[in-house]
Amino acid sequence: MADEMSVRFWGVRGSYPVPGSDTLRFGGNTPCVEIQVAGRTIILDAGTGIINLGRSLLSRSQQPVVATVLFSHMHHDHTQGFPFFAPAYVGSSHLYMFGPSIFERDLEELLARTMLPPSFPVQLAELPSLKEISTLRETEEILIDVQTGRSRVRNRFHETRSSVADAIVVHALRSYAHPDGVLIYRIEWAGRSIVYATDTEGYVNVDQRLAAFAHGADVLIHDSQYTNEHYLGQRPHVGSTQGWGHSTPQMACAVAKQAQVGQLVLFHHEPLYNDATIAAMETEARTLFPHTIAAYEGLTINLPRPAQSEEAVPTAAAVAESAQPQANKQS
Repeated sequence: MADEMSVRFWGVRGSYPVPGSDTLRFGGNTPCVEIQVAGRTIILDAGTGIINLGRSLLSRSQQPVVATVLFSHMHHDHTQGFPFFAPAYVGSSHLYMFGPSIFERDLEELLARTMLPPSFPVQLAELPSLKEISTLRETEEILIDVQTGRSRVRNRFHETRSSVADAIVVHALRSYAHPDGVLIYRIEWAGRSIVYATDTEGYVNVDQRLAAFAHGADVLIHDSQYTNEHYLGQRPHVGSTQGWGHSTPQMACAVAKQAQVGQLVLFHHEPLYNDATIAAMETEARTLFPHTIAAYEGLTINLPRPAQSEEAVPTAAAVAESAQPQANKQS
């Protein structure tokens, strides 16, 4: 549909994949989020969740895959699925890829390093798909043409958007609350917005830059890897994780409240935590910010077009709540 905007989670776990009976409810794949906007595909990060997404993209359409892939940063858990992303091996696919530079190395070089022999048999340059790879800076934004799916970078201080009237706009915020830094993304279209803030750690009295960046968003996807006890080093046999670049649900709720977002999604779950632990974190977070849900593989949030009357359209929070499995509703 021309006015659809939705977000679906394919991988929600941080650090490394954790398949097994203790992770069935929330899933064990590493970060990958799909956003569909007016039939256009945006992919956030390429953890192992992108493997199943790639198969789905090829099976659901007879058209060549055209997608915009946004990397928050290049740590292994956010790139390890890309070498197995099936559309990259199809010559008709067109992939626009954006992400940060690190130590003056651009995105293409960093991504190519993840596919070098002897670690992997196929090099990035050998993939038959058409790939346009660009390093993204905080002074820039991405414009995605709804009609063609073409993505391009615009300097937001020196260029106008007049050439793409009905564009999906992707803003970037450079965060230093994680080793080597990350890009936080805000995707906007037709009065709706989604913010993706993974691998970030809270500050005293809230991360003010992030709260301002996320202000009024329909959906905020926020890192919430650790319980307070774990973060403070009070978990048995585990030291403090302060300074590791990851948040607690309490930190995520503080940002959500100050930013006045519609829906908070807890993300980047600790691989040591089983389903019961994550469910307990979700329950506690709801006492601080009621419209909270812990991300799980398959969770889909549909964002309806804004209406003249707020009562005429369900909120993103209500849509997400109705999408939960029965087990989540009881948590």
